Amino acid sequence: MVYFAKFFVQPGATDVLSPDLPSIETRIPFLLATFAIIFLFEVAFPLFAYARRDRVRNIGRNLAITAVFVGVNLLLHPISPMAAQFSSDTHFGLSYWLGLSPLGQLALGIIGLDLFAYAAHVTLHKFGWMWRFHRMHHADRFVDVTTAFREHPGETLWRVGWHIAGVFAFGTPAWVLVTYLTLSALNAQLEHANFRLPEKLDWWLRLLFVTPNMHKVHHSRHLPETDNNYSNLFSIWDRLGRTYNPGPHFAELTYGLDGFDDEAKQSLNGLLKMPFMTGWGQTEAQSDESSANRTSKPSTASR
Repeated sequence: MVYFAKFFVQPGATDVLSPDLPSIETRIPFLLATFAIIFLFEVAFPLFAYARRDRVRNIGRNLAITAVFVGVNLLLHPISPMAAQFSSDTHFGLSYWLGLSPLGQLALGIIGLDLFAYAAHVTLHKFGWMWRFHRMHHADRFVDVTTAFREHPGETLWRVGWHIAGVFAFGTPAWVLVTYLTLSALNAQLEHANFRLPEKLDWWLRLLFVTPNMHKVHHSRHLPETDNNYSNLFSIWDRLGRTYNPGPHFAELTYGLDGFDDEAKQSLNGLLKMPFMTGWGQTEAQSDESSANRTSKPSTASR
């Protein structure tokens, strides 16, 4: 998942580049507008046809979690700009050591932060104690644009820590950081959206970028598929890390996690306490229940 929040930082005189950073009055409405547009596309051209009652209930839960997500990010908002300002003031980080131009800082910052986002996502799956936080995101049976920010506060802290490390490692100025986080938040909405791109367009786009079709396999209920396609913006990291899966086969795709389908676990309270319920998803999970628990079907409108 991605981090966007309230940055009131004006680059100082020591910055390599000193544009005014977009204010929260600009960024948040922009993301809300893109959310609304994507939601309308989902309604018009759905990939999966969900039962209306189930989807409305799930949207309500996801929006509640999104409100928590935004609140946590607002509380943490001073940390990243402080890291970027320290890096700028001390000229600490790769971009300063190499004497890169503003364009070079932009390229290195976006590529470097995206690499660290990939690493953060992989560790969320590979470390058992972090997976317990991340599984709240994967337990969604109705993946759509509202899934984008269905993220536990514990996971948010983990991801913020990784992109702060990226700021120090690559010498990322605040304006590059804001640019990357805005692009990341926008792409999170796109890659979870319940619509499918034309296959040829998707094939060309995913040579460089993560597409909605590519990310869908990552939300598969089938575990070997879940442990693929971790990339955030650029698909190259999965190819280099040998975690790329060209799927999914939409007719066979089922979202969610075995053992997490009941309403108690899907409630707002259940989602927030999910990381601390170590027994959840173990005794209940039966691999042969995957098809029986299917909650979505391919929409004829998307074919």
